[in-house]
Amino acid sequence: MGAPKQNHRRSLRDLPARTRESDAMSDALATRGFRFVGPTILLCLHASVGMVNDHLVTCFRHRELQHRGE
Repeated sequence: MGAPKQNHRRSLRDLPARTRESDAMSDALATRGFRFVGPTILLCLHASVGMVNDHLVTCFRHRELQHRGE
């Protein structure tokens, strides 16, 4: 299993609404008949299940989650 992707965002303006990964997953699900599963929802899913650390670097949780999966 892979390690979570570690982002190093410094402000809320740096947080994207979608990523290449969430776009690709949304497209893959759409071809399989899933509806209402857009890239923004999937980006939130990635963060909530620990696939990506999107906490701001100033947040205490960023440091706590930084070394997970190593």
